[in-house]
Amino acid sequence: MKFLIPKEISQIIRLIIKAGFNAYIVGGSVRDLLIKNGAPKDWDIATDAKPEEIQKIFPDSIYENRFGTVGIKTGSKTPSIAIVEVTTFRREEKYSDLRHPDKVVFTDNIEEDLARRDFTINALALNLSKGTAEEIIDPFHGREDLKNKIIRAVGDPNKRFSEDALRMMRAVRFSAELGFSIEDKTKKAIQKSSKLLKSIAKERIRDELVKIIMSDDGGPYSGIVELEKLGLLEYIMPELREGIGVAQNKHHIYTVWEHNLLALDYSARQNYSFEVRLASLLHDVAKPRVKDGEGENATFYNHEVVGGKMARQVLMRLKFSKNIVDTVSHLVRWHLFYYNVGEVTEAGVRRFVRKVGLEHIEDLLKVREADRIGSGVPKAVPYKLRHLKFMIEKAKTAPISPKMLKISGDDIMKILKIAPGPKIGWILAILLEEVIDEPKKNDKKLLSERAMELGKTEDAKLRKLAKSAMDAKYEFDSGIEAEMKKKYYVK
Repeated sequence: MKFLIPKEISQIIRLIIKAGFNAYIVGGSVRDLLIKNGAPKDWDIATDAKPEEIQKIFPDSIYENRFGTVGIKTGSKTPSIAIVEVTTFRREEKYSDLRHPDKVVFTDNIEEDLARRDFTINALALNLSKGTAEEIIDPFHGREDLKNKIIRAVGDPNKRFSEDALRMMRAVRFSAELGFSIEDKTKKAIQKSSKLLKSIAKERIRDELVKIIMSDDGGPYSGIVELEKLGLLEYIMPELREGIGVAQNKHHIYTVWEHNLLALDYSARQNYSFEVRLASLLHDVAKPRVKDGEGENATFYNHEVVGGKMARQVLMRLKFSKNIVDTVSHLVRWHLFYYNVGEVTEAGVRRFVRKVGLEHIEDLLKVREADRIGSGVPKAVPYKLRHLKFMIEKAKTAPISPKMLKISGDDIMKILKIAPGPKIGWILAILLEEVIDEPKKNDKKLLSERAMELGKTEDAKLRKLAKSAMDAKYEFDSGIEAEMKKKYYVK
């Protein structure tokens, strides 16, 4: 079998062999080559050369750890091979923190090095030293497991997971990414050791969760289901589990748990962004907590508001970035909106866009699509939603933020001859609300005259007017609120 190996990788191996040592491509790099997933995301090399010997061969290398891994700079502009990790063969002793070995012992045996790895499909080495005859070293039958699409721990699975508890999530992640099933003994060991996940840093759990949710096709759906079956979800996102077995009302044929998973599945199959996928998964996370009543008339009043807060708590606990926390919680907060052709004015749409934020509108509509498909309806984008998209496009051309007004804060200070202060913001808020209602008022002369008039208003009253403008309900949740509540079975 002939593999396409980047020249930078081949060159590193040639130089190590020339210096009198052995070197192999190892781990996931070999796995990805064998299953023809294209170029591996990362290239890893293992050798019997010690770190100081590797550094002699590659003087410009980086060695800043105690695990025998040296970073080789290749000068390549391709990120995956700009720095290649070369690690000395090793065996590991005791994992007190369930993540890192207490002690690393270097060895000169590639089979011994492969024995410390997590799964058989990753315990592979590719030997390039025999000219054109490339040899796969496979002491744990990883190639057979690749063929049979099986995730199997190397050796005793209980020992593997007690060494590094994150491997349990990695098993699920590989299953989701590759479409493989987890072998029974490995699965039972995960169920037995699931509580060990509590000892793993939230950042590492987060990173594996991201990879599961960003896997292809049905991977995210099957991945979350597998996390629950194996007892891992309890230590990752317990709030999501609250929806298991929780029935909804006459508009839903699925439980809250099933509905959230199907919404995620749709957004993943549409190749939507991580934020949209996560918001789809969490959009109804609060329903079990706010549910009132049973059967077809059950209600879930305020679940979008409570859900937005819950999503924020979940994501902050998992150490997601502020941007992801803010975006996903915002999408969950605003995912429930009602729109009917002819019932909402253009001004109402403009207020909706202003409140949600133009930068979030497209993603919000995607979450809505996922919500619909997750409810069992046949169409993700019915006529009403298509019409709303049309109205939003029209709304984008009209002022929906202070920056789109034909008058600025500086202009107001000059007109009123006042220094910077909250009064400027109050006036801008009032002007924007008036322009949203009547876009033709977005004229500098008219706005200047109105600003002069508002400037004569006492501060307390002006502040109250501004707050009223900023809190103004749009017709999505005001003018037709009674109909909306009837439609969605909320109080």
